[in-house]
Amino acid sequence: MNPADISYLICTHLDEDHSGNHDLFSNAEFIIQKEHYELARNGHPRLNANRESWDHPSLRYRLIEGDYELLPGIVLLETSGHVPGHQSLLVRLSETGTVLLAADAVMHHSMANAATRQMFVTDMEDEPGIRRGTQKIADLAESENAAFVVYGHDTEQWASLRLSPAFYE
Repeated sequence: MNPADISYLICTHLDEDHSGNHDLFSNAEFIIQKEHYELARNGHPRLNANRESWDHPSLRYRLIEGDYELLPGIVLLETSGHVPGHQSLLVRLSETGTVLLAADAVMHHSMANAATRQMFVTDMEDEPGIRRGTQKIADLAESENAAFVVYGHDTEQWASLRLSPAFYE
C-alpha cells in the first residue's frame, strides 16, 4: 500500500507532530473539524509549522462540525480542548470490538481521569474543554465497552500495540 491508495485521511488536528506529509496523499479526502481548519487557515502560529504540507492546493478537505459518522462503525468525535476543533475517533471492529483513538484529547493513560489529569503547555489554555474531551472519551469507553483506548503520546502503550503491517480486525 502507498499514499495514493488511501481514500480518507482523518486529521485529528494540525499540530506539527500530527500533520506532516499530507501532500503525499493526493488521492485522499481529508476529514477535519471546520473550527480547527479555519483556525489553521487563518494563520494561527501554532499550526503553521507544516502549512506547506497540509495547505497544499491539490488537497481536498471535508469540513465537519461536531460528532460525525464517516462510515458505518467509524465515528469522528469532536474533542476540543487540546486545540479548538480537535477530534478523536471511535472505530467498531468486528473481532476486536470498539477502539477509541484519543489522539491528543488524552495523550497518556495517566491522563485518562478528567478530574485529575495534568495540563500541559501544549493544551492551549482551555482547561474546561480539555476536561470535557477527556470525560467524553472516558464515558464512551465505558458505554461502548471499548476494547481499549489509544492515547496519543503514550510510548509505553504504543510498545504494546500492533503496528503495521499487523492490524486489528
